[in-house]
Amino acid sequence: MDFAAPIERALSLLQLVWLSVASRFGVSTVLDIAIVSLLLYWLLSLIAGTSAATLVRGILILLTLGFVLSNVFNLTMLQFLLRNSIPALIFAIPVLFQPEIRRALEQLGRAGSLIPRTTVVSPNTRLAEIVARAAQQLAERRFGALLVLERSTPLGEYASRGVAMDALLSSELLLNIFWPNSPLHDGAIIIHGDRVVAAGVVLPLAQSPTVEHIGTRHRAAIGITEISDAIAVVVSEETGGISLANAGRMVRNLGEARLQKVLSILDRSSTGNGSNGGPPGLPGLGRVRHPRPSRDKASDEQEKGRETREKRDDSEPDAA
Repeated sequence: MDFAAPIERALSLLQLVWLSVASRFGVSTVLDIAIVSLLLYWLLSLIAGTSAATLVRGILILLTLGFVLSNVFNLTMLQFLLRNSIPALIFAIPVLFQPEIRRALEQLGRAGSLIPRTTVVSPNTRLAEIVARAAQQLAERRFGALLVLERSTPLGEYASRGVAMDALLSSELLLNIFWPNSPLHDGAIIIHGDRVVAAGVVLPLAQSPTVEHIGTRHRAAIGITEISDAIAVVVSEETGGISLANAGRMVRNLGEARLQKVLSILDRSSTGNGSNGGPPGLPGLGRVRHPRPSRDKASDEQEKGRETREKRDDSEPDAA
């Protein structure tokens, strides 16, 4: 079957249509349509999500219904009222849409642009910011905490052992969960995206002999990161120190700013190995601190006392 003839006819038809449109619409017409379109888009963006949008919708529905009824049933009086009410709407617009008009003029005065510019914050950046701020507030109050950030490896098996929540993540929520008198403060919480999936979760402990000197909460943080790609943030109840575990290794003594930066790095590079033999996505950061060889008796006693405090901090019977 020969398709050449139909294709030629289709192309010739498209050419005729294009020539007809080009002859009727010049550059000025296209520019006029573009300016009106931008103006309408700007006006609609101003009233989007406000009560003015509902008001405009109601006016349009009322006018459309009135014109349709007046033309279908030839209602002379209704047509007269509609024709004379449209000019009155011109004087009513400044009164009805005074806040939106004021905001539009302010935007023009500040930015000199018809299209407002908005700053888009990444959800992962927001997550890192909330977790870092909450960890700092928990550390200042000496509230022990264990936060697990779920990534590609599902943690539903462990979440089912805790208390289901499905709550929007916020620093206030985390402070309430890990308040010492809260029934959920002993366990860990699992965070998926910007939601707290479960609280009071019991996690597997790291079994390596090299981590026996640390407390249960820190061992649970290392344990969950050994069997998944999750990130665990730990706040010590005894010392108020903030630690982060990833790929079975732990970094200690993090402040709010550094914790937020590390969480952002881990999110951007979830694969690949960091420098200096660091865990995936955690470049340049060391592993779990093990007991150092004693240089003298005083330094050995100081290191031993620090380890004893952390172990006492995390040795609650039902700790995650």
